[in-house]
Amino acid sequence: MRGAVIHAPGDVRFETLDDPEISRPTDAIIRTVATCVCGSDLWPYRGLEPIGDPHPMGHEYVGIVEEVGAEVTNVKPGQFVVGSFATSDNTCANCRNGWQSSCLHREFMSTCQADYVRIPNAHGTLVATGEHPAAEAVPGLLAVSDVMGTGWYAALAAEVKPGSTAVVVGDGAVGLCGVIAAKELGAERIIAMSRHESRQKLAAEFGATDIVSERGEDGVARIKELTGGIGADSVLECVGTAESMRQALHSARPGGNVGFVGVPHEVAVDGVELFFSHVGLRGGPAPVRRYLPDLIDRVLSGRINPGKVFDLTLPLDQVAEGYQAMDERRAIKTLLKP
Repeated sequence: MRGAVIHAPGDVRFETLDDPEISRPTDAIIRTVATCVCGSDLWPYRGLEPIGDPHPMGHEYVGIVEEVGAEVTNVKPGQFVVGSFATSDNTCANCRNGWQSSCLHREFMSTCQADYVRIPNAHGTLVATGEHPAAEAVPGLLAVSDVMGTGWYAALAAEVKPGSTAVVVGDGAVGLCGVIAAKELGAERIIAMSRHESRQKLAAEFGATDIVSERGEDGVARIKELTGGIGADSVLECVGTAESMRQALHSARPGGNVGFVGVPHEVAVDGVELFFSHVGLRGGPAPVRRYLPDLIDRVLSGRINPGKVFDLTLPLDQVAEGYQAMDERRAIKTLLKP
């Protein structure tokens, strides 16, 4: 098969790879229908995370089941399935508590920008749709496998409630999906922090009521101005930098909550400052598997359309261009078709 391999910062190649095989009875092999480039893939691409030896890339996927191991009974060959970037058995104590991304047998997916993918813990990870979805639904279902599920978790972690005010820090695909989530959870006011016109427009389409283009302390001051000097009930931090975390924490009101889902890079939280702020802080890898049935239904019913975050579609063999376009902010998110 063919797939994406990262060799060095800025160097992603489309190469011939070994076909995946069933190695455990809980595995499945899927034929990829769609995959994509994630904002978190840009960290190593930009040289901000170590790469080490050349290795495959990608953790978002939808596809058709080709083969299953002996213990996989919830999906069967021929079905269209959606999974998560973090695999889970869906039976351990952490899974039963709703934290599948902390499954005791968790594996993080990392080979999905390819023609075929082996899915560990397939019996607990994959969710089949009732029938093969229409082509126009595929981008939305692909978004559910990560960015929509992550944006949903950010909103829940920030305790967005009906009638509340929510701020979304970050205008990438996760942040934009966080706007969708905040609206679905009933936020009355949704303030999207964005400097880019195309992303501002999409945020407004998804439900943002206000746009703040300022960053840092200027951005915090603008949030305070919009909220009567107090701050927001809920803040979704969807970037992962020290600046974005500081901006999120300072934008929340006393007693408010921050949900952080951007993978932290050089982020440090001042314990004394947090103590006196009365701000709640929760984050981590989103337990996407918990939300899959609900989010799949919302996509297939047409209630939400997170697939609009994909503003560039390329054949899989042009994956290098997909990375470059996102790195240069010519695209919000690149969808790849084998």
